[in-house]
Amino acid sequence: MRRFVLPALLLATAALLSGCATDIRNEALTRTLGQYGSAIRWGDYGAALTFVDKTYAADHPVSSLEQSRLAQLRITGYDDGAGPHPDGDDEVVQTVQISVVNVNTQAERSFVDTQRWRYDKEKTRWTLMTGLPDFSPH
Repeated sequence: MRRFVLPALLLATAALLSGCATDIRNEALTRTLGQYGSAIRWGDYGAALTFVDKTYAADHPVSSLEQSRLAQLRITGYDDGAGPHPDGDDEVVQTVQISVVNVNTQAERSFVDTQRWRYDKEKTRWTLMTGLPDFSPH
């Protein structure tokens, strides 16, 4: 009987711990997406940039011209719809409908922003792999 109790106990403990890790990861995702969404909604692009992957940010710096263009925008809608969906073990994709008004022209437009988020197990945090939304009119 002892032969079976110890392995069963170890298996149950491992399952419980992996469940806790998943809960922590999901809570971190919910918190991160909420904070990032709030930063975008309020036009706090400096705070939003803190969620962007450091390598991506270094390869795609936000120029002073882009910063001045961002200052001319007011977010009027940020709809994350159905929320994120998994895309691999440590990645999720979220599609957001963003509405924005140019304060100089008062022209409003909407566009879709597709965000790819990756979980860093060592830092236990989610980072945005796609950068800030592309607010430029197409």
